[in-house]
Amino acid sequence: MKVRTAAARLLADLQRQRGSLASLMPEYQSRIPERDGPLLQELTYGTCRWYPRLDAYLDELLDKPLKSKDSDVHALLLLGLYQLLHTRIPDHAAIGATVESSRELKKPWAKGLVNGVLRRFQREQEVLDQALERNRVFATAHPQWLLDRLHHHWPRQANALIGADNAHPPLTLRVAPTYCSREAYLEQLTAAGFEARPTPFSPVGVTLDTVAPVQALPGFTEGGVSVQDEAAQLSAGLLQLQSGQRVLDACAAPGGKTGHILETEPALAEVVALDNDARRLTRVQENLDRLGQHARLLHGDAQTPATWWEGQKFDRILLDAPCSATGILRRQPDIKLLRRAEDIQRLSQLQGRLLDALWPTLAPGGVLLYATCSVLPEENTQIVEAFLQRQHDAQCDTLAVDWGLAQPCGRQLLPDPGGHDGFYYARLRKPPAG
Repeated sequence: MKVRTAAARLLADLQRQRGSLASLMPEYQSRIPERDGPLLQELTYGTCRWYPRLDAYLDELLDKPLKSKDSDVHALLLLGLYQLLHTRIPDHAAIGATVESSRELKKPWAKGLVNGVLRRFQREQEVLDQALERNRVFATAHPQWLLDRLHHHWPRQANALIGADNAHPPLTLRVAPTYCSREAYLEQLTAAGFEARPTPFSPVGVTLDTVAPVQALPGFTEGGVSVQDEAAQLSAGLLQLQSGQRVLDACAAPGGKTGHILETEPALAEVVALDNDARRLTRVQENLDRLGQHARLLHGDAQTPATWWEGQKFDRILLDAPCSATGILRRQPDIKLLRRAEDIQRLSQLQGRLLDALWPTLAPGGVLLYATCSVLPEENTQIVEAFLQRQHDAQCDTLAVDWGLAQPCGRQLLPDPGGHDGFYYARLRKPPAG
């Protein structure tokens, strides 16, 4: 399969809500030559990043919308526009290869349409830009429902937040203390020809100035370093881990935070990594194997502890709850296609149920760290505030840290260009017994 055909089919699957970029990518990479893998990623991630803008162009360029059965042709047109606007592929090569993919999609009738639309765009881009300049979705490359929420909740930060969402994310690493110090690892990177800098908030984080294949990085294969955003690295410190504790990572896959917990306090009594997706637990095990770490993996739903919990309470619980992922749009740009306004209420209800279900499994004097990669208060401080109203034995700690924005409960990180992702943390404490 040619790379643009694979990209069009993958994007069509996204439009039909048949998966995510992360879940679909391995299948489509297996169907193209290995050398085309990086281009497939560039085309699909880039098209998703700019999808609202590209789709606005198409609305102007098409005389009538394509039928739903032709979502692959719609995706092919978006891919063509993305190449013309955002890649160094020569225009004639981008158009020619995109047109030719119509045949491989078994829709030869679309060749003329694709060619005509892309060449019209070349001629009329300036006119189209003027026609669309007042369109906020076009201008920001964000869906309207999300724009409304960002400007409502973060009026002063919204424009910077939108800019960060549309930028390419940095590559940030976590250095295992058992491997070497962060300073020593920075020296290793310099010796290997990589430019990097320490993260400002995580004591074990390193951000590279340019993205590189992880296998080329010193210490990665041996488990000395892991790819993890700085915001996610903050969880282990906030848990206040001590030797002898039992720790639950309640929504563990793919296992980055599980590994960090084990690296941070090697003398824990037990770490349980729970996830409701058995296939994703395989990824957790693979990550732990690379790190040389061990946790007890459980397949179960955190909403129903009775199906997996044996009754022994946990001293620490990390609940990195399922969320809208609006804090990591630059890493998961398909959120712009997949998420809908109505999803937020459904997710917030799930988050509340998870807190309610896990609280009884926390030991007296224990800590539950609630986290999301969302920037929406409906999933963050509002969830915790409502939980505190329901659970009178729960207390929300004031986080004495130098990062993020203070919220009624917890702290909110907004995505920083070149730095951390958007993330939220609240530390909930259960009073000691007696």
